[in-house]
Amino acid sequence: MGFTVDVRKVYRYPFEHVVSSFLSKYPTPLEKHITAVKTVEEKTDMTTGVVYRRRIATCSNVIPEFLRKNNILKVPHIYLEEESWLNLQDRIMTLKSHCLTWTQYASLKEESVFKESSENPDWTEFVQQGTVAVTGAGLLNYVFEAFAQAFVHQGVKKSIRIMETLLQERYGCPIS
Repeated sequence: MGFTVDVRKVYRYPFEHVVSSFLSKYPTPLEKHITAVKTVEEKTDMTTGVVYRRRIATCSNVIPEFLRKNNILKVPHIYLEEESWLNLQDRIMTLKSHCLTWTQYASLKEESVFKESSENPDWTEFVQQGTVAVTGAGLLNYVFEAFAQAFVHQGVKKSIRIMETLLQERYGCPIS
């Protein structure tokens, strides 16, 4: 079963500002659930100039206590892996993320793109598609998916608000 998430947002800031803010967005007091982000690999393709990064995010376990009756869910942290490819010449950054925790019971995958907006070259378009599916919890699959769906939709809105706040703090009012 599972569910999908599709997001499109245009930030009225230049690509370089948006990417810089995204890459330094966490940890922040604006989001208490993401406690650390560590770059575990970074390399630049000398031919294309594309910068590859692999980062691991450490997140608090947000599953409600009543659902943590099973010992498998009683972990203090959830880990997410993010891979990104930043092409400054073409002004595009692609990302792929997935959850490293509970992979035998659930999958969370996201693919995102930041690129120069077709509406205005001084703006940046963000597009994200994600899927979440719980498969290993038997009759509780639906309960976990319902919780995940609500949490993910709320998280998307919060992430966009954090980006807008950081962009405004760093670069002032958006470009009209």
